[in-house]
Amino acid sequence: MNAPDTMLAQNHKPPDLKSAREDLTAALRWSAHLGLNEGICNHFSYEWQPDQYLINPQGLHWGEVCASDMLLIDGQGQVIEGRHGIEPTAFFIHSWIHRLNPHAKAVLHTHMPYATAITLIAGGRLAWCNQNALRFWGRVGYDDTYNGVALDDAEGERIAQTLVGKDVVFMASHGVSVVGQSIAWAFDDLYYLERACMHQVLASQAAAGKPLRMIPEAMCRETAAQIAGERQQSDLFFQSIKRMLDRDQPGWRD
Repeated sequence: MNAPDTMLAQNHKPPDLKSAREDLTAALRWSAHLGLNEGICNHFSYEWQPDQYLINPQGLHWGEVCASDMLLIDGQGQVIEGRHGIEPTAFFIHSWIHRLNPHAKAVLHTHMPYATAITLIAGGRLAWCNQNALRFWGRVGYDDTYNGVALDDAEGERIAQTLVGKDVVFMASHGVSVVGQSIAWAFDDLYYLERACMHQVLASQAAAGKPLRMIPEAMCRETAAQIAGERQQSDLFFQSIKRMLDRDQPGWRD
C-alpha cells in the first residue's frame, strides 16, 4: 500500500454493523448499475471485526440485494447471521485474502469487462499510459496462473498471496480483485480500475499497431502520490452513490 493511504487509513472511522451492511449493498447495487456484475456471480466482502465478515449471498442479483440480505460469516465460512447461503468460491477466495492481507478490510471481486479483458492477454498488464491508471502505481499484483474455479483452500491461499503488499490483483483468464481499508475506498479504486482498463483497450484498438504513449516513471510516482492524498474524493463519490440510490432505488437499505 502507498504510504499516503496508510496514513489516511489510521483516521478512517470504521462503520457500525448496520452502516457496513448498507455500504456493501450500495457498492453491489451501483456496480450492477454500471454493468460490472456478471449474472449472480462474483462477490464483495467486508471484515466487520476479526474473524467476522459481511458478504453478499448466493443466488441474488447485485441489483436486487438489500442491506438485510448481507451475510455475516466467520472465518470458517459458517453463517452467523443471514437467511441465505454463501457461494463456495466466495468463501475460499475472500477468507484467504482477508487472512493474509490485514489492510484488506474490503475485498471486491468482479469479472468486469475491460479489466477482465486485460487478464485474457498473454502477459497482460495495466499500462502506465493514462491518469486513471497512475493511481495504481506500485499497488498491482498479477496472478498469471489459471487453475479453474477456486473451490479449495490451496487455490484461495495461492490467489491471496499475490495480493500481499498490493491493493489490486489481475487474475489470469478470470477477473480482478480490489481491496481497501474501507468499502468506499475499495469501490472507488474498482471504478477507476475499470475506467483505466477501458481507456487502455480502446486506445489499443485505435492505435492500429502504434505504441501507446507511456508516462515516465518519475511522473507516474508523483501522480500516484497526488491521487493517494485526495482520498476525500473516494468518500464523497460513495456518499453521492448512496444519495442516488435513495432517490432511484428506495428500499435498498432495508
